Amino acid sequence: MASTKTRGLGRGFDSLLPQSFDNSVLSDPSERIQKLDVTLIDPNPEQPRQHFDEEALAELASSIKQHGILQPMVVSPEAGRYRIIAGERRWRAAKIAGLKQVPAIVRTAKELEQLELAIIENVQRVDLSSLEQAISIERLHQQFSTPYDTIAKRLGKAHTTVVNIVRLLQLPDEAKTALTSRDISDGHARQILALKKQPE
Repeated sequence: MASTKTRGLGRGFDSLLPQSFDNSVLSDPSERIQKLDVTLIDPNPEQPRQHFDEEALAELASSIKQHGILQPMVVSPEAGRYRIIAGERRWRAAKIAGLKQVPAIVRTAKELEQLELAIIENVQRVDLSSLEQAISIERLHQQFSTPYDTIAKRLGKAHTTVVNIVRLLQLPDEAKTALTSRDISDGHARQILALKKQPE
């Protein structure tokens, strides 16, 4: 059984995309969050992550017992049930915590396709920094379980190019700031990454 409530959101592109990679996909200015039975939810068979750390899940379950699930999952309806689009760790931890229901945003396949297209279009903007591209690509990879090689094809880029862009997310915060403000070039940023890999 599902219950709903309404939550207001901003209209900008940032409201389409969450601030952290594992957050839910939000886009509607009056978002409806539903409470869904955990038994009606199925994991996505296309989820690239096949292993879930048991200790980390136990810690998350403990946090959920204390604070609840702070970010709703994103699911897609399928034959009277729901398939997870984002938030499988939360779903698994919620079951460990003994929850009967979890908060979720239900997205149709068409809505998910539109949001995915919005992310791709954002990545293709010429005024976007490499780091901003990396953030959008990683969100696409994490939230839609889209492989990097598929993303590369849709962007018309080589697979290695996309992977190298995403690696920029491993930069120290100061370097990320400098790259975003264009105080350093992509080449300089990659040199910093290379130095990080060298043994001390």
